[in-house]
Amino acid sequence: MWQRGLNWAAILFVGIFGVMWIGIVVYADQTSAMWMRVVQAVFGLLLLGWAGLKAAMMVGKP
Repeated sequence: MWQRGLNWAAILFVGIFGVMWIGIVVYADQTSAMWMRVVQAVFGLLLLGWAGLKAAMMVGKP
């Protein structure tokens, strides 16, 4: 029971962090080169994808 709750907490934490990361990179960081902003946005999307995949696995798990 505790492990499942902590798994959901970790998934939410990573998903929220991914959204915040993309927001900061796209809107707040205007001083970096464009290619670096793209790399960082891809990293944020990777975090969101991981969180989505884990959430789908948790929902589908009996």
